[in-house]
Amino acid sequence: MPRDARTITAGDILPLDQYELIRKDKKREAIERKKLSRLNIGPNAVILFENWDSMWLQIQEMLRIEKGGEQQLGDELSAYDPMVPNGSELTATVLFEVVDPVRRDAFLREIGGVEDHISIQVGGHVIKARPEGDVERTRESDGKASAVHFFHFEFPAEAIEAWKSGEASAMVVIDHPNYGHAALVGPASREFLARECF
Repeated sequence: MPRDARTITAGDILPLDQYELIRKDKKREAIERKKLSRLNIGPNAVILFENWDSMWLQIQEMLRIEKGGEQQLGDELSAYDPMVPNGSELTATVLFEVVDPVRRDAFLREIGGVEDHISIQVGGHVIKARPEGDVERTRESDGKASAVHFFHFEFPAEAIEAWKSGEASAMVVIDHPNYGHAALVGPASREFLARECF
């Protein structure tokens, strides 16, 4: 099965006409998956843990929207394949959401450098977020954070065992001076992510 290789290749991507036939089912699966992979961290942050299926769907949707064909496919694979968990990590998209645009702009200016203040804690292990491609998502010019971040959480073997055991608590923690919040990862989510990512 392609997803067991923990990479998405051009051969895994369906032509648009074939994708349309299964799109409704795949979107429904994504809604169910988000029940186990989405977590609010305080009032303004959401973490979405990724897996092979979520990244495959993202690529298919980008190709469907932009209709760039073979030329576009290489760019989408380069962007999203690195976010497929490699077997010893969790990967995630973190979104900072404030509805009002003026308040959102002010909020993002207050949390510059937030990418250095995000971790997963399980038992006694602290796994710090590493930005995808090691790209910091805070603008140097004015210290404004991006509203969207892509992270890898690289687990040592002992932390994977702690996660799988279900013992102790597992939390996503943001400890930025201007945004300090944590959220527990529930048992069903831990089990799902262990199965999909480790």
